[in-house]
Amino acid sequence: MKPLFDLGVLPIRHRTSRGFKPHVSLIFNSEKRLTFAVDTTNSRLQQPDAYLITHAHSDHHGKSAMLSEKAVCSEETARALEILYGREYAGSTFRIGETVNICGVDVKTYPTHHTIGSCAFFWENDVGTRILVTGDVKDAKDLPKCDCLVTEANYGDPDDPKCHFKDDIGAFREAIESGEDIAFGAYAFGKAQRAVRLIRESGYSGEIGMDNVSRVLTEGLMANTGALTDLESNCGVRITTPGDIPRLAAARKFILTGRRDYKFPTINISDHMDVNGLIGMVHQCAPSAVITYHPGGHRPLRLAAHLNKTGYYARALEEIDTVIEI
Repeated sequence: MKPLFDLGVLPIRHRTSRGFKPHVSLIFNSEKRLTFAVDTTNSRLQQPDAYLITHAHSDHHGKSAMLSEKAVCSEETARALEILYGREYAGSTFRIGETVNICGVDVKTYPTHHTIGSCAFFWENDVGTRILVTGDVKDAKDLPKCDCLVTEANYGDPDDPKCHFKDDIGAFREAIESGEDIAFGAYAFGKAQRAVRLIRESGYSGEIGMDNVSRVLTEGLMANTGALTDLESNCGVRITTPGDIPRLAAARKFILTGRRDYKFPTINISDHMDVNGLIGMVHQCAPSAVITYHPGGHRPLRLAAHLNKTGYYARALEEIDTVIEI
C-alpha cells in the first residue's frame, strides 16, 4: 500500500453484514479529505462526497446510487438508468468529454466505448497525482496517462483462453448478408444497441424487431436507428435477450457473446477488451500504481499478479485492507 500512500490515494473496500461488496472508494487530499465512491450502492451509513457512476449496467450499482443527489454520471447513463429502473435520476450529469466540478475538484471525463454513455473519470489530488477510474472499457484509445489507475479486470486472466479473443465482425456481417429471418440474442442494454448499429452498418435497411426493453433503450439512447418494431411484427431481423431466443421462430438464431455454453451458435461480439487489451491499456496509461476493482472472483487478482511481474505496482480490490462498513 505504500506506493498508493505516497501518491496520496487511499482505496477503501466496502463490507456489510453479509460480507465484502465488489465496491471501491477513493479517499484523497489532505487538507479537505474527499471520498469518491466508484460504482457503489447508495450507503445509509457512510456517505461519500460523490458517487461516480461509470455506466448503467446493473453490476455497477447505478440503480441505487442514482437516487442520491451526490450521484454523477453522463447524460446518457442517467437516461439509461431511468429507462431501466423507472425512477428519476437525482444527481448531476455531464456530456462525455466535459470537465465537471465535483466538490471543488475538476474532473475530466473520457469515453470508454463500452456502452452508450460509459465513461472514465480523471482528476488530480492535492499532491499532483493523476487518478483515472475507467469502469468497463471496450476501447482505451481516448484514455490519458495517469499515476494511479483504477480499472476493470473482466477478462484479466492471462492464463485463461477465454480471456483471449477478438470480435468476429466478419461472421456477424455474413449472417446478415446471407438472408433474412434471423435472430440475435443480445443483452438489452449495451449489446442490443451495438447489434443495431452493426446491422445498419452492414447495409440492412429493413425493420428490426426488438423486445420492449431493448427497443425503448435503443430509441431513447441512439440516433439514426432506422425502423424498429416489436418481435411479433413480420420482419426479417430480430434482437432479443439470450434467454428469450428459444421462443422465437426465426430460421437462424445466434447469441452475441464470447461464451460457449449456449446450445445456439454464437458470434463473438464483446463489450469488453480481452486481457491483451487490458494490459495494453495499462502500458498506454503508464501508471505508477494500478488497482483492479471489478468484477468479483479471481480475475482481478490474476491481472494484478501479472502486472506486478512485469514491473508495475498493482493490487486487486481483494488485497486492499482498509475497510468501511455500509
